[in-house]
Amino acid sequence: MRTQLKVIRDGDVFVVRLAPRQVSAMYEALSFLAGLDYGDTELTLLVGSGREAVDALVGRLTGRRTESCDLRLTIEELHMVHSALTASPTLFLERGGLFAEEPFNVRLGFYRENFDALASAVVRAVAEA
Repeated sequence: MRTQLKVIRDGDVFVVRLAPRQVSAMYEALSFLAGLDYGDTELTLLVGSGREAVDALVGRLTGRRTESCDLRLTIEELHMVHSALTASPTLFLERGGLFAEEPFNVRLGFYRENFDALASAVVRAVAEA
């Protein structure tokens, strides 16, 4: 998966150029967390926003893409994406705190290092914008 992002600031919004797999990773991370039996309190703790905002962003990321696309995201939405990418792996810890790579990969369709690299790229790209 490509780990570089192009981000341009447009006032209070960031225009983010995303490859199809990047959109897919963001969707998988957010939809996984949204699909758990968590209320607003837990979601807000995990991603910084409650159910309504998470569901709205998941809806914007839904759909199979074959080409790169530009998404206009607020800093709060970028925070949700970053937090979902970093929080999702923590829910795949086994006894003793070891990360369960195979269940993570099967459920989310990516390797943890893909999520880590994309989360890092979001921070770098937004800082440069």
